[in-house]
This record gives sequence, C-alpha cells and structure tokens, in this order.
Amino acid sequence: MKLSVFCGASVDGFLARPNDGLDFLDAGGQEPHGFEEFIASVDVIVMGRRTFDVVRGFGGWFYGKKQVVVLSSRPLDLSSIKDGVIEQMSGDPAAIRAQLEARGFQHAYIDGGVTIQRFLATGLIDRLVITRVPVLIGAGIPLFGPVPKDIGLRHVATRSYKGGLVQSEYEIYGAGLGA
Repeated sequence: MKLSVFCGASVDGFLARPNDGLDFLDAGGQEPHGFEEFIASVDVIVMGRRTFDVVRGFGGWFYGKKQVVVLSSRPLDLSSIKDGVIEQMSGDPAAIRAQLEARGFQHAYIDGGVTIQRFLATGLIDRLVITRVPVLIGAGIPLFGPVPKDIGLRHVATRSYKGGLVQSEYEIYGAGLGA
C-alpha cells in the first residue's frame, strides 16, 4: 500500500493559520497544479479530526464517494455529511495502515498537520508533494514536526507555476522505495 501527502504550505512552512484558516492558499492563484489528478489516483483519504472539521465547513462534501477515514479517539458526528463515504478509526499509524491494507486499499492520501507528522515520524509515508504558496504567514499549523531520526528524501521533480506556486515532489527513503 502506498501512502502519499499532497499539500499546500506557506513558504515558511505552515499548512493553515492558527485558527485553521486557509485563505492564504489563494496567494498563488487558482491555476491547476495536479491535485485533481492526484485525488483521482487514491482510493482512500485519511485525515485527522481537526482537518475533517475544517473540510466539512467548506459547504459541500469535496471528496464525493471516495472512502474517507477520520482519525479520532473521541466520538465523531458524521451525520452532517450526506453524500460522503466516511468512517472513524483510531490507533497508531501502523495499525491504521494495516487495517486499510487488509481491506484492499492500495493508495492512501494522508492529510492534516498532526496526521501527516505522525505518519512521517513512523516512516509510513512513501511520497510527498508539497506546493509552496508565495506568502509568509508567520504562525500557524506546521507541515513538519519532530521526527525520531532523519528522514531521507529523493527529489523527483520541481515545478513552478505562473502564479508563483512552486511544487516539489519527493520519495522517502526507507519507505519501501529503496535507499
């Protein structure tokens, strides 16, 4: 099973403002940068509860009928999402991956600051696609956090876009992709 991250972040490394605001992501314009193709390549989306709360506030369910797993150890009210395929799970990243793999999922999109950090720290992420938005916001929810050891990255590609977005893609060493 492959686990990937595809995210936008400010140049100073924040996924969202301290209040979970994402307004700064528009600083690079709204030009296509591969997200639609990426989301079509995954068969399950794994996100933390805080990210779920932000996403469901967007007004419509963005993920259609794609399986979404929300990680939370507290009870979660999923009744507000009428058209989605959503379930709740809890456990450490290895247990979550094992459960998904046992169900036949092949490519997971890992989303949300703490969730990304937890999966990275345990060595389970295979691929990172990070789109830097041309803005400094100074504070917020960081993309990266502490890791127990260095995480080696192999650069795959870097693309730049007219609006100022710079997207870099990496494979992670030791995540089943070779060293």
